[in-house]
Amino acid sequence: MKLATKIIIALVLGAVTGIILNVTSPELFENLNKFVFGPLGTIFLNLIKMLVVPIVFFSLTLGVAGLGDPKKLGRIGVKAISYFLITTAVAITIAIILALVIKPGEFGTYDTSSAEFTAEKAPSIADTLLNIIPTNPVQAMTEGNMLQIIAFAIFVGLGITMLGKKADMLLKVVEQGNELMMYLVNLVMKFAPYGTFGLIATAIGSQGFSAMKAMGLYMIVVIVALLIHAVVTYGSTVALLARRNPITFFKDFSEVMVVAFSTSSSNATLPVSMDVAQRKLKVPEPISSFVQPLGATINMDGTAIMQGVATVFIAQVFGHDLTFTQLLMVILTAVLASVGTAGVPGVGLIMLAMVLQSVGLPVEGIGLILGIDRLLDMLRTVVNTTGDAACAVIITETEKDKQPEQTPTLSV
Repeated sequence: MKLATKIIIALVLGAVTGIILNVTSPELFENLNKFVFGPLGTIFLNLIKMLVVPIVFFSLTLGVAGLGDPKKLGRIGVKAISYFLITTAVAITIAIILALVIKPGEFGTYDTSSAEFTAEKAPSIADTLLNIIPTNPVQAMTEGNMLQIIAFAIFVGLGITMLGKKADMLLKVVEQGNELMMYLVNLVMKFAPYGTFGLIATAIGSQGFSAMKAMGLYMIVVIVALLIHAVVTYGSTVALLARRNPITFFKDFSEVMVVAFSTSSSNATLPVSMDVAQRKLKVPEPISSFVQPLGATINMDGTAIMQGVATVFIAQVFGHDLTFTQLLMVILTAVLASVGTAGVPGVGLIMLAMVLQSVGLPVEGIGLILGIDRLLDMLRTVVNTTGDAACAVIITETEKDKQPEQTPTLSV
């Protein structure tokens, strides 16, 4: 049985187990969650997270060294960031239109008095850009500051390129480090079905039907917007810009989608995503190593969709009519916030707080959606990760005619 099939079976079994226990025996669920489901999920997440920092450093350093020409690096960087920002704007536009048409906030009555949420202050875009350069690379790796790790890896990769033969030994060490990380990814993924079962059982069992029923229409709008964006936006760009069959693209990437769904973390999914992109989607290692870690840090289309729907939903619940200018402000703020809050824990809710504040809506409204945010976060991560891969595939196609023989062959 293929690993992807095992993971899907584990996902379904975990969901069914969580629902049954939530309905029939909440106390039994609490005990099983404490001693079985929780530990299984935590072990799997920790195993993957253990590899994130070294795999980003090794693969990105190798990728930059493989690209060779700094102009090529800049060209790919501009393409990647442009794609991420444009698709984020498209994502939140789709979300706002759907929410305005379906009006989930007018469907039922909501207890706004219990909607309590304390907004953390998000860093400004200027601060984020200034803090990209790490004063201490080791500290950046210890803290998992992805933007700083990316910046340091780019500098090291460029240095290896410029030094040429003088850095041959170091390049070989980086190559071997990257090979080791990919081997460990495959090793860790053998535990994926068990980890997926635990994570899904915990997520579904702790939420139950009550939270999902109360917020049913809001959930439906978010899910429909995510599906439209994934199929239409990513599917059309893959077909038109990468000249590939979108169905084949989604099929080849499905294994990663399941892992993204179960982990709810783009960074945690990154090692698996890069491995599949290089093996199945035929993305050259230098491009995959640069684009996908960058995307995992700043590409937040799924989060933008949640923000668009949530903003309109909260406005409807509190009886506020958003003007056309305010809707444009929501789109602009969400796109800029995707850069400004990159790498911040709880980034989705921090970004949503910024968006709500930009149009004068009560931040406390976030409390209404907290109950089912964990489930929707799983789907958002699937969309974010798929967008990173779509961008890598598109850049692979656009770079074919430029310098087709620049991809290095790793020693095994």
